[in-house]
Amino acid sequence: MAWLKRDRSDRPNPSQAREVPDGVWVKCEQCGEILYFKELERNLHVCPKCSHHFRIDAPRYVQILLDPDSFRETARGVVSKDPLGFKDSKKYTDRLKDARKKTGLGEAVLTGTGTVQGIPVVLGVMDFRFIGGSMASAVGEKITRAARLALEERRPLILVTASGGARMMEGILSLMQMAKTSVLLARLMEARIPYLCILTNPTTGGVTASFAQLGDVILAEPGALIGFAGPRVIKETVAQELPPGFQRSEFLLEHGFVDRITPRHELKSTVAGILSIFADGLAGHRGEALKAREPAGAGERSGPPGKSTNSKEPE
Repeated sequence: MAWLKRDRSDRPNPSQAREVPDGVWVKCEQCGEILYFKELERNLHVCPKCSHHFRIDAPRYVQILLDPDSFRETARGVVSKDPLGFKDSKKYTDRLKDARKKTGLGEAVLTGTGTVQGIPVVLGVMDFRFIGGSMASAVGEKITRAARLALEERRPLILVTASGGARMMEGILSLMQMAKTSVLLARLMEARIPYLCILTNPTTGGVTASFAQLGDVILAEPGALIGFAGPRVIKETVAQELPPGFQRSEFLLEHGFVDRITPRHELKSTVAGILSIFADGLAGHRGEALKAREPAGAGERSGPPGKSTNSKEPE
């Protein structure tokens, strides 16, 4: 019965199969298409087939939004401690060390100054890789300092959000950042300085309940999950089926919580167009603010630097 036996001699040996290095190909989470990573990277991490927006890190958003070489980081030394001595399956301090090593960032938000098509701005970008982009005391402090800098220099403030909510390892201290950041944003509003918020996937919890929904203009990336509690929790609480697309950016746009859905390719031009409306007024006020901070008599010097213009030398 030799004719029933299969000839396995032409089959490739698994040990001899060519191995493909990790990170060369990526599977789209939405349509299942297998994508070449380098091509996906050139396309700003947007699937060319279904336009699914992959999650990207904070430095990448800085590159997309700001003019080349214009970014200057601020508040780099502001980092979280361990005020509660928290420990679950692992120490909070160890989680912080791991997150810093993994991301190269000091905290879950990257803040700094730069320009968008020549318009000076203050920028803050949250990074979901850092403990889920959770809002800790240091995150609230960095955003508050960014808002204060925008207030002092009369620059528009732009925040890009990506967060799972408040950081549980800091308890009530993390929840206090909701009020803290909101107070500074209210001062920006009183000073008539624009604040733009860009919501990315996901923006949830205490971040949504505070600064993510306080923007003068609120943009969102397509398909982003935006909400306070998760869909599963809400469904169990209300005991009802949720409408299709619930808590996605398209649903929020339809119900007035978002002003515009902006694809990643159009993000910089859209932000620049919005800011250009305010640019002239801000430039004039910015000059007045800088002049007001100059020391008395600074504009009256006519001699070379370091030399007194008085006829009498100091005793």
